[in-house]
Amino acid sequence: MTLIQLEYVLAVAEFKNFTLAADKCFVTQPTLSMQIQKLEKELEIEIFDRSSHPIKLTKIGEKVVDQAKIILKESYKMSQLVSEERGMIEGDFSIGVIPTILPTLVPMFYRSFQKAHPKTNLIIKEMQTEEIMLHLQQGNLDFGIVVTPLFEDQIVEKVLYYEPMVGYIPASHKLHSKKLIEREDLDIEDILLLKEGHCFRNNVLNFCDPKKLKDIPIQLDSGNLDTLVKLANEGYGMTFLPALQAEDLPKEFQKNVRFFKDPVPTREVSLVYHQSNLRKSFENSLVKIIQSVLRGKIFLDKNENVSSPLLSLPK
Repeated sequence: MTLIQLEYVLAVAEFKNFTLAADKCFVTQPTLSMQIQKLEKELEIEIFDRSSHPIKLTKIGEKVVDQAKIILKESYKMSQLVSEERGMIEGDFSIGVIPTILPTLVPMFYRSFQKAHPKTNLIIKEMQTEEIMLHLQQGNLDFGIVVTPLFEDQIVEKVLYYEPMVGYIPASHKLHSKKLIEREDLDIEDILLLKEGHCFRNNVLNFCDPKKLKDIPIQLDSGNLDTLVKLANEGYGMTFLPALQAEDLPKEFQKNVRFFKDPVPTREVSLVYHQSNLRKSFENSLVKIIQSVLRGKIFLDKNENVSSPLLSLPK
C-alpha cells in the first residue's frame, strides 16, 4: 500500500471518473487504474462499483476513502514538521476568506507576502464561514480569515484586527444630514442586508434594537455589498459597510458614508486554523504582514478607541 495509491483513490472518489482523476493526478488513466487495482487486490475488496455511471464507491469503499483522508492528512504533516524545524516558509498554503473580507483585505497583503516569501504559493478561496470550518476540520484548508469569536472545538483563533462598521446613507435618505448616526436612529425596515449565511448580516442585526427586529419583514437583501450600495443609491434605503470597504468606494459615494456614535458596531477579524496545524512560521509571518499593512488604517487592538475611526474618508 502506498500514499500514491491512496491519492489516486481520493481523486476517483472526487471526480467519479478514472480519466478525469488521472488528469488531475498528472498520470495516464491506465497507470491510475492499475495502482487502484493493486490496492484492491491487496485489501481483497472492491473500492469502486465500476458498473455504475458515474462510478460509485462501494460500502467498504466509503470507509476506505474516509481512512485514506486521515492517512494522507497526517502524512502531509511530515514535510510541514521538517519545514518548521528548518524555519522555512515555502510551498502551497490554502486560505479560505469570507466574501465581506476578501475583496478589501487580500489585495492589501498578497503582494507583500509573496515578495517576502517568493517560494510560497497562496491559494485564496472565497468561502462562507461554515464552509471554512468544515474544510479546516477535514484538513482540506490550511487557514481561514473570518469574523470571530466562533467557539469551535479544535479551532484556534488569532485576532488580526477590529473593524468598525459604517452606515452608507445616500443624499435622498432622511438620515443623510446627520454627521454621526445613533443606534436609535435606525429603522430595520429601511436597512438593506446581505443574504442569510453572511456573518456581516448578523453583525448588523445584532447592533440594531432587538425590540425592532420582531416580525419585521426584510424586503431586500443581496449576496454582495456592492449591490447593496447600488440599491441604496436607487433610493431603496440605507445599508451598513465594513470600514475598509467604505474606504474603497468611489469618491462620489464616500460622501454618503456616516460613522456611528458609541457604541460603534465593530467586528473582530481573525486568522483561524485547526489546532493540529504545524505551520506556525507561516502563521506568524502572515499575521505580521497583514497587521503591518493595516497599521494606521484600522484597529489592531480592542482597546483602541473605535469611536474615532482612523479611516480618512472625505467629509
